[in-house]
Amino acid sequence: MSVYWNRRARGLSPYVPGEQPRDRKLIKLNTNEHPYPPSPKVAEAITAVLAEGAERLRRYPDPACTELREAVARRYGVGPEQVFAGNGSDEILAFVFGAFFEGAPEPSAASAKPDAEPVLFPDITYSFYPVYAKLWDIPFCAVPLAEDFYLHAEDYCVPSCGVILPNPNAPTGRALAVRELLPLLSYQLENRRIVVIDEAYAAFGAESLIPCVNEYPNLLTVHTLSKSASLAGLRVGFAIGNENLIEGLCRIRDSFNSYTVDRLAQAGAAAALSDTAYYDGVNRQVAATRDRVSAALTGMGFIVIPSAANFIFVRSPDMAGADFFARLRERGILVRHFNKPRIADFLRISIGTGGEMDALLEECKELI
Repeated sequence: MSVYWNRRARGLSPYVPGEQPRDRKLIKLNTNEHPYPPSPKVAEAITAVLAEGAERLRRYPDPACTELREAVARRYGVGPEQVFAGNGSDEILAFVFGAFFEGAPEPSAASAKPDAEPVLFPDITYSFYPVYAKLWDIPFCAVPLAEDFYLHAEDYCVPSCGVILPNPNAPTGRALAVRELLPLLSYQLENRRIVVIDEAYAAFGAESLIPCVNEYPNLLTVHTLSKSASLAGLRVGFAIGNENLIEGLCRIRDSFNSYTVDRLAQAGAAAALSDTAYYDGVNRQVAATRDRVSAALTGMGFIVIPSAANFIFVRSPDMAGADFFARLRERGILVRHFNKPRIADFLRISIGTGGEMDALLEECKELI
């Protein structure tokens, strides 16, 4: 540690992203990237911007991301004022923690409550959530999932400063139906608390809560184009919710950087959102491959958690998770291992092309 770090920097345990190998050719199934290319319309839109000349790049991009927000609004049947755009959903989630979850009270504040209410999220979930909570000095409570990794929404109907849930959950892949989440939205609405639903993987088989945003002013859904739109390299995300929630996100963004989405990313993302037919097709293909591979691994004796995402959560019948990970890597297949309580023997395996997943199945047969 440096003597120049402040208390916040010293206390952080930063998020560790999945490996991006550069020195070896591997079948890469570790970061939930889409196995198929983006819509051809994306490259066409970006090329059109570049064709207009360097003048466009000399100028700042639209800070309001108007074209992109309008594309989201058309795609999902909401108003542009209900849409926030950001540099990937991770940035938006960081803004969410800063805008809506209350930090711990200052010890010197005489009128402050002695104990701040925590933000709630699952104990097995996206590992950026506790990182953001610590970054913003927000107390949190990691609510245990059931033994089968099922998330019970009623467990979150307790006093808190807000709730954030991924649906489907990561890294387990399990999803909840909208009807299972409505009582939670009603409970937190009555208590004037926000519910954030992180729908990064919803396009692969989960129900979206976007149709509920007009009924529940405390609901915010967060989305990324990295997964469902094959645009992990472009870094674009968006959130949908009540106009007042969007304004809260804008206040946090504009306290950091008003130009978070560059001009090329805005054009490419807007084009992707317009090509519903293309993405519906490739996402169905990913889901079909997921189901086929899940069935094949289950038939071999592996434990596979039911998934509505573009990945599966798998436990070997006879190997520790670390050994399973290492032996797949030796065979040229890179997956994700989380050395954490309750899930140390599981691997998260992203869904690749049909050929890549066939190669995985062959290696798993040999390993057992």
